Amino acid sequence: MRKNGFARHALIETLHTVQSSFGYLDDDAIRFVAHSLRVPLSQAYGVVTFYHYFSLKPPGKHTVTICAGTACYIKGADKLVASAEKRLGIAQGQTTKDGQISLMTARCVGACSRAPVILCDGQVAGEVTAEQVLEQLERWAVE
Repeated sequence: MRKNGFARHALIETLHTVQSSFGYLDDDAIRFVAHSLRVPLSQAYGVVTFYHYFSLKPPGKHTVTICAGTACYIKGADKLVASAEKRLGIAQGQTTKDGQISLMTARCVGACSRAPVILCDGQVAGEVTAEQVLEQLERWAVE
């Protein structure tokens, strides 16, 4: 906040920084940012709930993100999501009850030539099959 002179227009950047530091945005963090930047709490919550990048829940120990962009979708990303949801017993955007794995989707990760694409803890893997996604989930489950 100091970097941006506590400017109100730096709300999104400040929230990004807080989430990068803690992994998610809890009520206390959002209230602190809103108060410090002198923006209404409703505005801060509005930004956090509008943008898909922000998370109000802590992430799992591991995160698999499945690209749902056009190229990936055409190449079967929906099947990857369905397989992962079935295996984990959660919907995309959720974390398993044990806190081990978060299942996320992204609009596009910019690796369209390698579709379908997933990110496993931030590492890009292309031309992925549902079997490969399940194998990765199994590896994480036994850790």
